[in-house]
Amino acid sequence: MATERTFSILKPDATRRNLTGTINAVFEENGLRIVAQKRIHMSRAQAETFYGVHRERGFFNDLVGFMTSGPVVVQVLEGEDAVAKHREIMGATNPANAAEGTIRKMFAESIEANSVHGSDSAENAATEIAYFFAGTDIVG
Repeated sequence: MATERTFSILKPDATRRNLTGTINAVFEENGLRIVAQKRIHMSRAQAETFYGVHRERGFFNDLVGFMTSGPVVVQVLEGEDAVAKHREIMGATNPANAAEGTIRKMFAESIEANSVHGSDSAENAATEIAYFFAGTDIVG
């Protein structure tokens, strides 16, 4: 197993309910370290670019609207097989299908308001990290 980095967003539904510390504690208890973090209010342009891969899908405008509806916490997590570990901790996108003890099972309000976003591959993690952070922002 290799130490790697992944990208994480605590979505507006999570920040609205003051779950930032609670969710991050779950990541840390499962061996992931937060090596960069900031709270931002994503602009429409940022969200459209970040989620551009979904531009042609029917949910794109709703997704952008939701992600710009309030503050989010963007962060870089580091650990052994961080991408897979983070995805396992988050649980299935649809909270109804998420395993017990996962973040989405515990905290999601809906498929859209599912509290967290995580990179789906090491390659996408690198791209997503670079979108929000300069290399000097990451302190491991």
